[in-house]
Amino acid sequence: MESLERFRQSKKVIEDFTSRSLTSIPNDYARLLYVSSLRDPLNGRYRHEGLETIYGEESVQLALGHCHEELFVRILETPLEPLERDLRLSLRGLEGGVEEAVERWNEPADFAELMPEKLPGYLSELFISNTRVLLGIISESNLTLRTAA
Repeated sequence: MESLERFRQSKKVIEDFTSRSLTSIPNDYARLLYVSSLRDPLNGRYRHEGLETIYGEESVQLALGHCHEELFVRILETPLEPLERDLRLSLRGLEGGVEEAVERWNEPADFAELMPEKLPGYLSELFISNTRVLLGIISESNLTLRTAA
């Protein structure tokens, strides 16, 4: 019975988090950036004080971990063309904008925090490969725009 109750609690947290936080974020890549920013890189624990106050820390950990994984998989399933548009829009919202983010993300370790923990190696490799391709496309198109101007 305990696992059923834990499932119901996680479902409530996911519904609350999705309806209050994620729906206002314009695309899946931006949502992934947001959810991954809630995870402490030192201990891997997600922090969301509002949800923790209502549901408790452990329920929030399970639910946000699940949301992170779901967003990550959705991004891996998205074709590169719409994903490039979403990534570009998401990077615009970061400090320094698109060009600075592309420069900062030179190595896989630079965007590793976007990946959920305990992934199979092939999913990590696919994400790294896709992200490198997308960053290359974005960088190339920015260079083309600068030289044309």
